[in-house]
Amino acid sequence: MPRFAILIHDHPVLHWDFLLENGTACRTWRLLTAPDSPVNDFAAEELPDHRLMYLDYEGPVSGGRGVVTRWDVGEFEWLINEPNRCDVQLKGQKWQGVVRLRRDGPSGWSCLRAF
Repeated sequence: MPRFAILIHDHPVLHWDFLLENGTACRTWRLLTAPDSPVNDFAAEELPDHRLMYLDYEGPVSGGRGVVTRWDVGEFEWLINEPNRCDVQLKGQKWQGVVRLRRDGPSGWSCLRAF
């Protein structure tokens, strides 16, 4: 099964990187709301693909771009993997259930959790 990770990243502002293994790279989104927040629907921003090494990495990011620490890791199943929508079934240590990432406009995304 493919793997996922949620990383706490302190640069340029505190946010969480949500990475989904997708072949030779990770589709990645920036979450500005804490993943343990009681909110189930929050804004996300798609980022460029990240290297697979970030699924296992904790520490400083090159180029003075802060530090990442793991918040959650696990495996997932793709339910939908399209350019403007991703639905996944997560089996993580903290996040378990269905998560939908959906493009809401030219640059915005939403992340909906259904645990």
